[in-house]
Amino acid sequence: MSGLPSHPIKVLVVGSGGREHALCWKLAQSPLVQQVFCAPGNGGTAKEYKTKNINIDIFDFSKLAAFCKDEQIDFTVVGPETILAEGIVDYFKTKQLKIFGPTKAAARLEWSKSYAKEFMGRHNLPTAKFQICHNQIEAEQALKVMPWAEVIKADGLASGKGVYVCNGQTEAKQAIKEIFQDKKFGKSGETVVLEEKLNGEEISLFLLSDGKSFLPMAASQDNKRRFDNDKGPNTGGMGAISPPTVYAKYESIIEKTIIEPLLTALKKEGIDYQGVLYVGLLLDQNIETKSVQPKIIEFNSRFGDPEIEVVLPRLKSDLFPVLWACSEGKLNEIMLEWQDQVCCCVVAVNKDYPTANSDSQPITIANNGSSSKEEITIFHAGTKLIDDQLKTAGGRILVVTALDADLTSAATRIYDYLPNISFKDIDYRRDIVKSESKIPSRK
Repeated sequence: MSGLPSHPIKVLVVGSGGREHALCWKLAQSPLVQQVFCAPGNGGTAKEYKTKNINIDIFDFSKLAAFCKDEQIDFTVVGPETILAEGIVDYFKTKQLKIFGPTKAAARLEWSKSYAKEFMGRHNLPTAKFQICHNQIEAEQALKVMPWAEVIKADGLASGKGVYVCNGQTEAKQAIKEIFQDKKFGKSGETVVLEEKLNGEEISLFLLSDGKSFLPMAASQDNKRRFDNDKGPNTGGMGAISPPTVYAKYESIIEKTIIEPLLTALKKEGIDYQGVLYVGLLLDQNIETKSVQPKIIEFNSRFGDPEIEVVLPRLKSDLFPVLWACSEGKLNEIMLEWQDQVCCCVVAVNKDYPTANSDSQPITIANNGSSSKEEITIFHAGTKLIDDQLKTAGGRILVVTALDADLTSAATRIYDYLPNISFKDIDYRRDIVKSESKIPSRK
């Protein structure tokens, strides 16, 4: 690609989760990249090839920018949505620092679900029926006349936990109470979106964007529910696969009915979106007509986690020029090459996740690698190093990933490997690949 720096490149990745570890891991493989820094990073990035952790708070934009100036960082890649919503990209641009990610205004597609739904409504983008409510009384009254409203969403950011998929009005009323009365999500729950519950397979799609065009990455599928058989509360993600077996059948329909109209809609509203736009889709099944229509569930303004942990291992192309092209308006010069192998990951969590986290419990990885020739890759989601001892630091702790010829083989190797990992109260789902073939499945 034209316009790349001619000198060895230094990159800063901002964040501390599995997504950021995966980004560091892939960027460090680039022959163009000399050094990757991660702020603040985790126990995995501390040991990653060509990568060094930097102890700077991600919300301290001035210190991050000063570090970039002092260290002559060529490019910053933003991981979490929280700092995009706080305007880190806007701040870095005022300091003439190159950064990957959308502005605060563009990232509103994620940090306000009501705004995103109204945006979809204005442009006739296919999505579930919805109603926006600003208080508990209004929401409860809406339920009485909208029996289809069984999905309750807190408007703001909630780390993937602000969505309730309910069975009937009793559960829906309880969700509304927890959001408004119990203030479970604080300011993020000052508004709610009531939605129609759809039935079908979910698909996660990352659209790289330079403000002029989209470049889709390989599709993936997240498993959000905490327990086997898609039971329990929504989480940040318990495992993922790439690609979903159902995606190829509907790829052209998704292109025509969602991707192309979405790009047109952004341009019509004057949204100069640079970065990655995550589109959460659901293949909605109409039981009466036996037809399937892809619909948008949500937007995210960053890479999904743990989806990116199964997408990047399949990417044969160098990641750095791809992200650089987004900031340069040169995505038309980029082509992506993908592995024929599929990828699966399973997330090892604290047993009380998502209601509680684990902190400072020792982690043991008895065999840090697979005994077979095929590689097991472990991305760290909630870990830290204390005196060179790996310890827990979150709810989702480790993301165990494998490439293989088919999903069943990849999953089998992961589940065979997981007994090598131990920490207090470790748990994980046992059905990540089994659940991907179900219709209906998740909301």
